[in-house]
Amino acid sequence: MSENPHRAGEEPGLSRKRFITAVGLGALAAPAVAGAASRAGAASAAPADAPLACTPGRTTVAQTEGPYFKPNSPERDDLTAGVSGTRLVVSGYVFDRACRPLSRVLMDFWQADNSGNYDNVRFTLRGHLFTGADGSYRLTTIVPGLYPGRTRHIHVKLQAPGQSRILTTQLYFPGEPRNNTDTIFDPSLLMNVRTAGGVREGTFDFVLDVAGTPTTSPSPSTPPGGTWRAGTAYAAGDRVTYGGSTYRCLQAHTAQTGWEPPNVPSLWQRA
Repeated sequence: MSENPHRAGEEPGLSRKRFITAVGLGALAAPAVAGAASRAGAASAAPADAPLACTPGRTTVAQTEGPYFKPNSPERDDLTAGVSGTRLVVSGYVFDRACRPLSRVLMDFWQADNSGNYDNVRFTLRGHLFTGADGSYRLTTIVPGLYPGRTRHIHVKLQAPGQSRILTTQLYFPGEPRNNTDTIFDPSLLMNVRTAGGVREGTFDFVLDVAGTPTTSPSPSTPPGGTWRAGTAYAAGDRVTYGGSTYRCLQAHTAQTGWEPPNVPSLWQRA
């Protein structure tokens, strides 16, 4: 089973209307996405606990759809019904190009089973979901099997609400020998993967080529005290105080009004 690659970002035979109807959304405005990676690494990948940084203006790389995309996938965040294999949980966040979390982004996943086969009759290992209010997503599936010509990978399409473009791309696993020979493989699309309690956990953050709109909240009459300041560039791991609590930075970003630590759990975690 080979996947004949097209140009990066090309959507062979898939119109905006087809993708919207493919997931049963009817008149939902087509979402958006496109291009280059949220991080780079060699085929052996970064450590599983490395923080994932969002670089403003740098979007996730687009890749070929391949021949096995199928429309009308069911809405679900668990694809493991009726399949065997090593359990895998994939999670992360979806950001706009200014590194702001995007909610209600449509994410449509499909992949091969444990034996390297795609189900083109039913919807085994196929499904779509939407990001949460904080831009987060979580998918439960299995580690895909290998088939000739390809390394292990998971396909995904993303659309942000109110946009016209679709990002089609693939996610990869670190340490796979075929990463070095697969002509489609891109190291910038490597997940951070670890094993915990017999389950593999992969993380990846997508950055879409959309402007987005930051979530704002009314300013309190008395500004809460603390060390957090709008306009400050924070790195993953930095600590600040705000409103009497301490927060740890999860994603590198430049703080803006409306992104106070309690408002953006994708960027700050209470310590």
